[in-house]
Amino acid sequence: MEDSQIIQLYWERDEQAIDATLQKYGSFCTAIAKNILGNDQDAEECVNDAYLSVWNAIPPHRPGVLPAFLAKITRNAALNKYKHNTAQKRGGGQLPLVLDELSDLVSGKETVEQAFDRQELLQAIQDFLASLSPQKRNIFLCRYWYTDSVAAIAARCGMKEGAVTMTLSRLRRKLHRYLSERGFAL
Repeated sequence: MEDSQIIQLYWERDEQAIDATLQKYGSFCTAIAKNILGNDQDAEECVNDAYLSVWNAIPPHRPGVLPAFLAKITRNAALNKYKHNTAQKRGGGQLPLVLDELSDLVSGKETVEQAFDRQELLQAIQDFLASLSPQKRNIFLCRYWYTDSVAAIAARCGMKEGAVTMTLSRLRRKLHRYLSERGFAL
């Protein structure tokens, strides 16, 4: 079923929309949740919560790119579940590794003139990503947005794990330089 047809089912409040979403994007959403949570049961619960959120969001929203819309909602649901889980215990998954890799880029202090500076930072990161080759942008996003493991990225890109690790390291350094040159305190 085409994405536009799935979206139309949501607009018509037809429950088949959820089944169609599950069939077409179930493994995609589950992979995102599992990468963050590291647990099949939590990932399944999170994906079900994401489907409910999608049901409640369409309408009024009409997503232009359904997979990106689903990924964002699933990712946010998984991050919320992760925060809930780690308030009680340490969880598995890729998120601790990803956050650790990016820790040098983020100061963790909210002294950066809050909303305005945050928007400037987001724009600078978007500009940085736009300057990358499609493969490097894909590697960066797979790791730091979808929280894919290095092994999964290597398999998807036809690279060795060491090459992916080196590419990510170089991209982090390049991003650090890029942001520093634009006056961001890191």
